[in-house]
Amino acid sequence: MFDYADKPATQTIAVLLLPGFPAGELGVLQDGVSEVNRLTESELYRVKLLSINGEPVQGRHGRMQDVDGALRSDETAFLLLVSASDAPGELNSSDPVVSTLIGLSRQRMTLGGWRTGAFWLAAAGLLNGCRATVHWSLLDQFSDRFPAVITASSLFEVDRDRATCGGGVAVVEMFLHLLARQHGAELAASVAEHLLLERIRGRDDRQRIPLQNRLGSNQPKLVQAVMLMEANLEEPLTTDEIAQHVCVSRRQLERLFKQHLERVPSQYYLELRLNRARQMLRQTSKSIIQIGLSCGFSSGPHFSSAYRNHFQVTPREDRQRGSVRPDSA
Repeated sequence: MFDYADKPATQTIAVLLLPGFPAGELGVLQDGVSEVNRLTESELYRVKLLSINGEPVQGRHGRMQDVDGALRSDETAFLLLVSASDAPGELNSSDPVVSTLIGLSRQRMTLGGWRTGAFWLAAAGLLNGCRATVHWSLLDQFSDRFPAVITASSLFEVDRDRATCGGGVAVVEMFLHLLARQHGAELAASVAEHLLLERIRGRDDRQRIPLQNRLGSNQPKLVQAVMLMEANLEEPLTTDEIAQHVCVSRRQLERLFKQHLERVPSQYYLELRLNRARQMLRQTSKSIIQIGLSCGFSSGPHFSSAYRNHFQVTPREDRQRGSVRPDSA
């Protein structure tokens, strides 16, 4: 147990729940806080749930969550986090959450969010010049909408008095990082151990599971080849060049891809580029031509033809199904 000669004052972690919030991630945070309080035999932290109007909020899976009150511009807390699941539409200072966050930024308080919570902070201008992250599936959209923010693909980011994370178990890992800053790494490590976390991952860890973790450590040449592909989407390498870089023959490389990824290297590479293009089409305002060139296609017709053959829809049609307004097509 961790003894304190003088029990520290309880600090409040306020969580603003927006409609569709991920309830499981809220539970992860609450479990972490409960474990801290149990190990210290004191109430170091308490979680206070807020909504925009003080009314219950419906989570992503339809369940209603009661809250402790409404978001107020005079809210006092050690930390206030915005919990949201879906990316919002256009946001400006007239949005009640954005305007309140602007007011709260003048207080001595750490502001943050998880999954897509950073969208509201960024719209309030509170992440300008800061490292921040959202769920990996929306990183391109976030970066495109808020170029003044240093967008990162890490699990979480704590930059001065701003704290953001992609969601999932990274919510509690971000909390443990803040806990370590306040009460020491030993307590944070003990909490992680009781939560069955092998270790507290940090900003150097990425959100997506690396191919090496999915294939195991016995296919280093294949992992190297895929990493080369991912790093060279704009100017694709030939299969022979990739084989040369990873020191295997072309035939051996093709055999590795066929055995473990069920496709030849050129097909896997093309799918990487097309999937990247689809993500950019749906999440950024870049033109179709710009996206095609940035994903290694030599011309608009070449890009459109490959895209249609793979997805059975043209880039223009696919974009029209989404909500992003392009600069030009």
